[in-house]
Parts: sequence; C-alpha cells; structure tokens
Amino acid sequence: MTQPNANPSLSDPSILLATWFGAGYLPKAPGTWGSLAALPFAWVIAEWSGGVGLAVAVLIVFGVGLWASVGYLRLGGGEDPGPVVIDEVAGQWLTLVPFAPDPLLYGLGFVFFRIADIIKPWPVSWADGHVKGPMGIMLDDVLAGIYAGAALYAVNVYLLAGGQ
Repeated sequence: MTQPNANPSLSDPSILLATWFGAGYLPKAPGTWGSLAALPFAWVIAEWSGGVGLAVAVLIVFGVGLWASVGYLRLGGGEDPGPVVIDEVAGQWLTLVPFAPDPLLYGLGFVFFRIADIIKPWPVSWADGHVKGPMGIMLDDVLAGIYAGAALYAVNVYLLAGGQ
C-alpha cells in the first residue's frame, strides 16, 4: 500500500469517511485500527436491527466506500492508500453479519478478519492484485470478510457443540 505525502483534511466528507473518522491516520497498521473502529458501530447496528440491518449497512458502506475512495484517490493517495480504511469497515461488518453482538464472537471476528485481510487467501489475493481503483480498494476486504465470517461460523458451531 502506498501512503500519500500528507494526510488530507478530515473536513472533506469523502476523506472523513474513507479514513473512518480518522482511524486510518492512526500510527502503524491503519487497517487494524479501521477494523477495530468498525466494531462499536457493528455492535450498535446489530443491536438495533439485527443481522439484516448489519447486512444492509455493509451494502451502504460498500457504496459509500467506493465514493469516498474516489475522493481520496483524487488527492494522489496511490492505488490502495493505507489511510483508506472504509474497506476494512465493510469487511469487518460482513464478518459479523450472522452473529448477535457478543464480546467473544466479535473479538474472534476481529482476529479472523485481520488474519484473512493480511494473509489474503485466493481470491482475496487475486482481487488485491488485479482489481484497481475504488472497486479494488473495497473488494479484497469484502472477500476477506467472507473467509473470516466462515471461520467464525465454524468456531461458533464448535463452541455451541460444547467444544467436542
């Protein structure tokens, strides 16, 4: 990921959202900060409207992410700027869609999503390397969210079975 020379101002709504309210500007590992900053929002959305509401929120944030990424990219941020973390928000939320808010599941979902986003199993790696522009920024994290959600689902089934 390339970094811009300077962090664009959060006064621009596209930058504010692309960086998820500035979380992408935190030092070291902006994707981790973005994923972490997504969790309280996911919790509130899921509490208010369940998994369906969180799924709708994923679709909305994906669309907003495409728009916000255009705003960031027009300022010269490179192909996949590190501070743009709205893609992590979409992927993190997608990981959690099937689950009611639960500290253990949300914590594991965070870990599983970060692993999938960093390791980038196929087709996440393919999307990361071949899809460019705003769609490229968003797509690999959504695919990583599917992997992380599947892993979390498997662990949840195991836990519900009493760990046997």
